[in-house]
Amino acid sequence: MKYLLLALGLYILYQFIFKLVIPVYLASRKIKKGFREMQSRMQEQMQQQQQQQSGYAQQSESSQPDSKYKAGDYIEFEEVK
Repeated sequence: MKYLLLALGLYILYQFIFKLVIPVYLASRKIKKGFREMQSRMQEQMQQQQQQQSGYAQQSESSQPDSKYKAGDYIEFEEVK
């Protein structure tokens, strides 16, 4: 009787470990890995956006409007029929 209970207990322990503990552990590792990958992708995208924004700022500073057309100047035109 003692061996039967011991065998039953070992079987239940085996089922608990291999049907619950290990799958939960593997799933949590997979989810954590997915979150890390997503976070790294978002950081890369943010860095790219910052680089693009700084590139646009440098371009707008370097590209100055022509000196003959200033803001607020009136430009004459003739109507063509």
